[in-house]
Amino acid sequence: MTYSNLLGNKDWGFPIPIFYGPGRISDIGSICKNLEIRNPLIVTDRGSLKLSFIQELRSLLSKNGISSEVFFEISPNPIGDEIGAGCNAYRDGKHDSIIGIGGGSGMDGAKAICLTVNNDIDLWAFDYNKPVPQVAGTNPFPKLITIPTTAGTGAETESTAMVTHSEKGMKFCLDHPRLKISAAVLDPVLTVGLPANLTAWTGVDALTHAIEAYIVPDFHPLCDGAAIEALKLINKYLVASVEEPENLEARGGMLVGSCLAGISFLKGLGFVHAISHMVGAEFDTQHGLTNAIVLPVVLRYNLPSLDEKRRQMADALNINDKTTDGFVGDIEATLNRLNIPKSLSSIGVPLDCASRVAEKAMFDSAASTNPVKGNSTDIKALIERSILEARRL
Repeated sequence: MTYSNLLGNKDWGFPIPIFYGPGRISDIGSICKNLEIRNPLIVTDRGSLKLSFIQELRSLLSKNGISSEVFFEISPNPIGDEIGAGCNAYRDGKHDSIIGIGGGSGMDGAKAICLTVNNDIDLWAFDYNKPVPQVAGTNPFPKLITIPTTAGTGAETESTAMVTHSEKGMKFCLDHPRLKISAAVLDPVLTVGLPANLTAWTGVDALTHAIEAYIVPDFHPLCDGAAIEALKLINKYLVASVEEPENLEARGGMLVGSCLAGISFLKGLGFVHAISHMVGAEFDTQHGLTNAIVLPVVLRYNLPSLDEKRRQMADALNINDKTTDGFVGDIEATLNRLNIPKSLSSIGVPLDCASRVAEKAMFDSAASTNPVKGNSTDIKALIERSILEARRL
């Protein structure tokens, strides 16, 4: 399969307006003007504040007569108090919109601020599993532009935000159906400087999104099509993006693959994410890395009863042995090549947390769409295996 246009520009209108292309951030001024944005608050994470793309973004906005300020008090796993501080920054600066830029944490922070800045509704009332809050007004949420600088989270097209509740030690999926992203800018140049380990971790995050979404037992051909195309792109470009960091075609292929994988999980996710969310909330682990470690364990739990979908994913990933062992073995070989650790214990997750994390994972929205049903005892066993030795290869 060839992808001949990854070094050119392209605009897509599904599921939101998407502006793709190397150097496409240069169009941010015209995008803002078309949206009648004059004073955006730029939201990013602490680690991204001093990176060149923040200054570049502000400079491009300024050249187009658009003022901006930066709010950067967002953790790698955003927490509730940070969202309140972001709302204060938005109001104090009299901003009219938000630009979320960075990895998933910056974009999640931006979305969570959008949810609450124009109303008095408690942040946690937007929990995906709760009744939809009644938000007054014809324009209840600020206009929002997303700019991913990693190829993995897929957070740029969907309005859900993962935020940690510090007191409960749990992550919650926050959302409102009326919050829609106004535009996403996919510029692979912004991902070129990403270190190899983060390129690998976020890339496997995208792989996990596509796999988990595709095997959700629901009829959603749009999401399934996006998931399969994401797998094809990720199979072609993941290793190259890590081993050839200046390869702009590979960076572009991964950015598009990540975006498609993010679209696909509108259908739902599964136990990998249910576990990873709660491990991340309690131990502040990097989300993509946590997913990467847990993925083979959950695949061995899910795939034996999913013959047809396993074969279709194997075709997309060029896996010849389409048995469960063959499929998972191929994934494990890729994880080995990407230097992914083989256990959660190696990144600081202790064995005695398994019961506690399993109970929390059962409340995660992703647990309800896992294709093979299970209880907290089943999830505990998956967590224990992930902590001790997650891979057989």
